[in-house]
Amino acid sequence: MEALKKVYQEHGFELICVPNKEEALRVAISFIKPHMRIGFGGSTSVKEIGLYAYVTSRTDVTLFNQYESGISMEENVERRRQGLLADLYICSTNALTKKGELVNADGSGNRVAAQIFGPKKVLIIAGKNKLVENIEEGFQRIREVASPKNIERMNNVAISMGKPPRYTMDNIGQKFSYITGDEVGRTTIILVDEELGF
Repeated sequence: MEALKKVYQEHGFELICVPNKEEALRVAISFIKPHMRIGFGGSTSVKEIGLYAYVTSRTDVTLFNQYESGISMEENVERRRQGLLADLYICSTNALTKKGELVNADGSGNRVAAQIFGPKKVLIIAGKNKLVENIEEGFQRIREVASPKNIERMNNVAISMGKPPRYTMDNIGQKFSYITGDEVGRTTIILVDEELGF
């Protein structure tokens, strides 16, 4: 893992390797300071380590939470926009390569946009299942693993809310990103030695 850390460092990323969800949460919490403005990208991984629940419980931060129940679609979109100018943006990635690159597909684009530019700090949570050899495997992972699982998850949510299941391979990921580096200190990746998310 030291060699992988060095590769990511050469690309401007900080890579922190941890053994489990509990340690991932402990490390992630250290990035959250009072009075911060925080944005979220859709992420099962963030929820699985307990970070979403932790952040939503904090009363000393401003959270642009598009997942708050009961808000209108207009408010949802506005919060996603506000998240792009946050002090800290928390999300995951669809794939990270052994060459120090991030590969993503996104529906609305707020998550990939935030990874590229906007928030002062980006914190990415990823399980070892998202580590791939190269960009080609990254996009293959999106097509064969992440997209089908997200389609199922999002359609199940829609059905539970009495809405038609409208998500397909044609509309689940309309915006793609391939990031080979960032300004030093802006993006931290917590890589967990467990399987997380899709």
